[in-house]
Amino acid sequence: MPVNIVECRDVTKIYDQGRVKVTALNGVSLEIEKGAFIAVAGPSGSGKTTLLNIFGGLDVPDAGAVSVDGRLLNQMSQSALAKLRLYKVGFVFQSYNLIPVLSAMENVEFGMLLQGVPAAERRKRAQGVLDDVGLAGKYDRRPAELSGGQQQRVAVARAIVSNPAIVLADEPTANLDSKTGEGLLHLMREMNDKKGVTFIFSTHDAMVMDYARRLVVLHDGTVAEDTRK
Repeated sequence: MPVNIVECRDVTKIYDQGRVKVTALNGVSLEIEKGAFIAVAGPSGSGKTTLLNIFGGLDVPDAGAVSVDGRLLNQMSQSALAKLRLYKVGFVFQSYNLIPVLSAMENVEFGMLLQGVPAAERRKRAQGVLDDVGLAGKYDRRPAELSGGQQQRVAVARAIVSNPAIVLADEPTANLDSKTGEGLLHLMREMNDKKGVTFIFSTHDAMVMDYARRLVVLHDGTVAEDTRK
């Protein structure tokens, strides 16, 4: 039997924007198996990013329940959620979110530094994943000295270096040309195949949808389609 890494039941999220209340998610229920490679698609405002933020403990639902790796997020304190993000969840952001004054190596090491991993072990693991993502020899480059595609590869390396239960990637190809984006997707699917890393994407990109093994389409905060390939 497949093990679910994420489960959400009847999740609703409403944002209060002054005089207007916006329902970002409206009763969403999903089960995502460990080792999934899944894209969450839909038009702007459909709730994609909100759903990923809830999976990552960055936001909380107004109703419903969410569990990640067997832990019910609704019952966790803010400090426990921060610990979950540090040890269990890797994030890849559209805007890379690298620390500009740190090298590629130091950016990848940063989460492990917060975890208290010894320096020699941090360096060894960071070098290994940077090699895996095709950045051997660029360890000392700062973000401004790297192309957009290389920066996103650093972000992927940072997300996976601690062997998280799940990687959440919010529009990871949005700022990349099609060739670079395809290379990044190939890399992530290879990591999914060889290492069993679970990837969940939010995307507008048809290429990401094609690469995904499961496609969930949101429309007006509800699941309009759920297709397995």
